[in-house]
Amino acid sequence: MSKVKCECGHLNPYGTYLCESCGKPLKEDDNSLANMRYEGVARRSQTYKKSIVDKIWNFFSSVKVGVWIIVLTLIASSIGTIFPQEMFIPPGQPASVYYYEEYGTMGQLFYQLGFHNLYSSWWYMLLVAGLGVSLIIASIDRFVPLYRALKTQRVTRHPGFMKRQRLFKKADTVTEPSEEIKKASEVLKERKYNVREENGNILAEKGRFSRWGPYVNHVGLIIFLIGAMLRLFPEMYLEDHIWVREGQEVEVRGTGGEYSVRNDDFLVEFYDPEDERFREGLERSGGDVVKTYQTTATLFKQSSETIGAGEKEEVQQHRIRVNDPMSFEGFSLYQVDYKLNELAAFTFALEEIDGDSEGLEDVRFEVNLYDPEPSYEFDNGYRVEIYDYFPNFTFNDDGEPSTLNRIPDNPRFIFEVFAPGEDDGELSFVGIQLNEAIEEDNQYRLRMVDFETNHVSALAVRRDRTLPILILGGIIFMVGLVQGSYWHHRRMWIQERDGELWIAGHANKNWNALKKDFDYLAEQTNIPAPNDQTDEQDESERTDEGVREADDNGSTKQ
Repeated sequence: MSKVKCECGHLNPYGTYLCESCGKPLKEDDNSLANMRYEGVARRSQTYKKSIVDKIWNFFSSVKVGVWIIVLTLIASSIGTIFPQEMFIPPGQPASVYYYEEYGTMGQLFYQLGFHNLYSSWWYMLLVAGLGVSLIIASIDRFVPLYRALKTQRVTRHPGFMKRQRLFKKADTVTEPSEEIKKASEVLKERKYNVREENGNILAEKGRFSRWGPYVNHVGLIIFLIGAMLRLFPEMYLEDHIWVREGQEVEVRGTGGEYSVRNDDFLVEFYDPEDERFREGLERSGGDVVKTYQTTATLFKQSSETIGAGEKEEVQQHRIRVNDPMSFEGFSLYQVDYKLNELAAFTFALEEIDGDSEGLEDVRFEVNLYDPEPSYEFDNGYRVEIYDYFPNFTFNDDGEPSTLNRIPDNPRFIFEVFAPGEDDGELSFVGIQLNEAIEEDNQYRLRMVDFETNHVSALAVRRDRTLPILILGGIIFMVGLVQGSYWHHRRMWIQERDGELWIAGHANKNWNALKKDFDYLAEQTNIPAPNDQTDEQDESERTDEGVREADDNGSTKQ
């Protein structure tokens, strides 16, 4: 589409309503007030509508589309807060089981629809990306023409532009208009206006930077959304859990095996129920209430460049408490949960089912529930092998033995016992208060005679490299908010035409402040304050309405 040339010589983009330079109306209208939104210049979304690119651009540049994306994002975010996200459920609990057991059918539906990992789901990120695209396109679509129009505006404006401003007046009673304009220039400079002069006319402008406030807002939001989307990448954001038993050393997830942590000691303290200060609260809670719990942990780093080779170097020791994490290399280890007296080992004894078990007194062995040995051999020739092991026993959907997880909350074993010189063993199913022979003619059975427990600490592993980006986006957003809310753009045009003074003014908001500046100017000079043409239009409409009512009443009487 070809550009439109104004009589002042300026080339305007197709579809422009007011010339960017002199302000002359380029389209026929009914002489109503000028539409000064974006200075009357054409936006791409309003002029180009043919190609696929144009249609995509116009779709995302629409404010309605942006609002709907925000509404859908807010609705989805609200649904995601009905139940806790998966990262906040007890560590080690399968999400598929937890939501149904804790919240019933609604929890199961919440899980099946994917709301348990809402903020990292592809469709939620698609909404966030759509909002970001909408902000970028809408900002470019409006910022570029507005910036161009304000930059190219002339001091001397077309009469059609002046007459169509909301604040306008022609004064033919001012003597020596040129001297009054010079005096007005000095007065307005004292009021912190930026005054430009051309051919004896002036343009006084103040607070133009406030026009960029919404776009600074958009920049801040875009940076914030970029930071939110970067949380999908493990290198930028990590949220995981590790269980560390007393005396155990485990790898810190996300470090590639470079770091490991050892639980040296776990401490938990409860409020004293005999203390009068806490008795009432403890009675309401109906049980013990934790006062504090901490993990005394030691951090190790692989000293060799090759992971798994070389010595480990002790980096630091820290007492990890709630809100007092161990921090290193951008990682933080938080105390989030614990488990007291978790089963750690079982001791079994072999005995005959229908005999005195003579010669089996030494057939005792201890099974580590975290990492059991596959086979146990004894000097008298007996051998016991673990045929299968279920740390947290359950039956799956097919009715077959399975395990919920690797935590030994409900351990079950299938042992195979080999007598001396025998190649065929006897299978038995053994667990807590359970000892069943799988085969009817078994001669031996395994009996649990002792057990050991251990305290286990749950540590959250977190790394958040997006936080500085989110903070930067938030700061820029607030700067734009203040910039656009507490300042406003004011302009005054004072021109001399054929011995008359033409006075016009425009503000993007807070018209009362502009009127007060005109009143102050009128007090300091002989230049009168302009009239508010919207008040005159309202009065004219009320007069016309009164005339029509009178005519209607007269017709009725006749």
